[in-house]
Formats: sequence, structure tokens, C-alpha cells
Amino acid sequence: MNGVICIYKEKGYTSFDVVAIMRKFCGTKKIGHGGTLDPMAEGVLPIFVGNATKAVDYCPDNTKEYRAGIRFGVTTDTQDFTGKVLSTCDEVVPRNAMYKLQSKFTGEMMQTPPMYSAVQVDGQRLYELARKGIEIEREPRPIKISSIEFEEFEDNTATMVVSCSKGTYIRTLIHDMGEELGTGAIMTSLVRTRSGNFTLRDCYRLDEVRKVNEAGGKDAVEKLLMPLDIIFNSLPAAKLNDTQTRMFLNGVVLDINRVNLDRREGPFRILSSAGKVIGIGNRGEDNDLAVIQRFFGTEERRLSEETSQDGVRIVSDSKLKDVNDLKGVRMV
Repeated sequence: MNGVICIYKEKGYTSFDVVAIMRKFCGTKKIGHGGTLDPMAEGVLPIFVGNATKAVDYCPDNTKEYRAGIRFGVTTDTQDFTGKVLSTCDEVVPRNAMYKLQSKFTGEMMQTPPMYSAVQVDGQRLYELARKGIEIEREPRPIKISSIEFEEFEDNTATMVVSCSKGTYIRTLIHDMGEELGTGAIMTSLVRTRSGNFTLRDCYRLDEVRKVNEAGGKDAVEKLLMPLDIIFNSLPAAKLNDTQTRMFLNGVVLDINRVNLDRREGPFRILSSAGKVIGIGNRGEDNDLAVIQRFFGTEERRLSEETSQDGVRIVSDSKLKDVNDLKGVRMV
């Protein structure tokens, strides 16, 4: 079972809760997710199954989009409504202050992760230290805020839509906005509306998947998975013929000048002769197809095994139609 399914994570679940539940539905432990959501948050959580787990770190579009609720005039130790109140302020924030925040917080910047986060320092999660009342120094990280739009503003509360890079903490962004205005601010709600290529329209709720599983087992759940191709469809393609596909699957380094390319420069999604994504790569220094990551499904593994004997990777003479396809052989 290989592919991607988007789950609408509901409030109260951790991202790992969703992964654990999906492991039962899919009948495999090889499952990961495409970006942690706090228990209080909800929205798009891509779940990667089987060989698709190898794609998590290579998604060409890691943009996230959120709709967040804000209350100005208060701060908490968690930077959201679940925490202990640290301060309050009666000052009324004017509507035109939103324009100042848009200008100030759009673009590339450094952000310090909050103590209540899953970031690890010396093997410990920050939130574990925070729960013990321990605060430590954290290294700021580069983030990018592509856009901020305020949809509503009334009585020191607001709703904003943020498009940002992977790794951005929205509650920290809101906290920093409150600091900028001098009033303090906390996050009151958070919905992830987009994660890379996936939006709310692509999502199933866990109850929906549960019903499918109860009716037809893991085979029925497998039909809900989207192919890995959907993640990389924005990349230009390197299209392999039958011979090149078998050579690639067996670790042979291909001459990129003999590969059918959509564009001269990569990175590329590497397509098998059947049109399936079997890897991502780039143009190497020696004009070889330099592989960044390989993705093999059941069918591709079968083709690979056809030309493997006793653990030695080979390409049979009958299938090697043109030796000029061959740049060298590398064990994988």
C-alpha cells in the first residue's frame, strides 16, 4: 500500500494520534504525516503511506496556509487560549493597526520557537521542559510569511489568513504581533486550510475512513489513497523508456542527455515507462541523472527483480537495447 491521503485533523487529536489510527486502518506501520498540528488546531494533515513516506522531506511545495483567531490585550505562557494568563491590557487596538502588522510581518524573518512546542533540544521536547517550569534559550529559525490577510476585526479580536513556509509557528507570529503593538495577543483558534498541494477539499475525516475500513478492510482504504505523482506534478518530468526504467530500478546511472526531459534543468520527477513517479533527481556534474530519492512500488520492484540474481544488480543483454544509455553501474 503506497500513496497519500489527507485527513481533516479534528480538535483534541495529536498528529501522532492520527498516524496511529491510520496505521490500524491501513494495516501497516510505514506511515508518516506532513507537518505537526497542535491538539487544539484542526485542518489539513497529509498522511503518507508505504513508500510515499520517503517523499515527506522532498515535497517541492511546502507552503502552508492557516486561518487563525486572535485576541489582543492578553498574553499566556502557551501563546494561545489554553495557557496560564500572564498579562492583560485594556488598550483598544485600532483597525488601522492591522495594516502595520501586515507590513511588518510579511517577508523573510527569524522566528524563535515557543517553549510549548515539539522542538527537541538535547533529546528533550521543549514542551516537556515547559511543563516543568523550565525555560531555555532557543535558536531562532528562518521562516517566510508570503501573505497576511485580516478577514475580520472587532472588539480586539481578529481573524487572519496566513500563507507561510514550513516550520512557522502561527501562535508565535500572533504573540510577536502583540508585542509589536504593545498590547499582547494570543491565538484563539487555528485551522490549516492548505498544506502544499492539498486543501480542505481533499480531506477525509477519521470517521469517514473508519466506516470505509469497517465495510471493506484495508483494501477499501487503499482506494482512498492518492498516487505519489500528485506531490511532484509541479516538477518537470524526466521520462524513461522501458530499458531505462529497468536500468534505473537496478541502480544504473543514466546519461541524462539520452533521457526525454520536459526541461533542461531540474529538479525532475523521474517517470517510469508506465508514467509513474519512481524517483526525483537532478542533472549531475557529469551529465548523469543524479538521483535524489527513489520511490519503488510493488510493480516497480517486480521489474527490478526480473533483472537481479543472487543480490547482484544486472541488466540482461536482451533488455539492454542501447549501451549508450549506460553511464556506469552503482550499487543501491
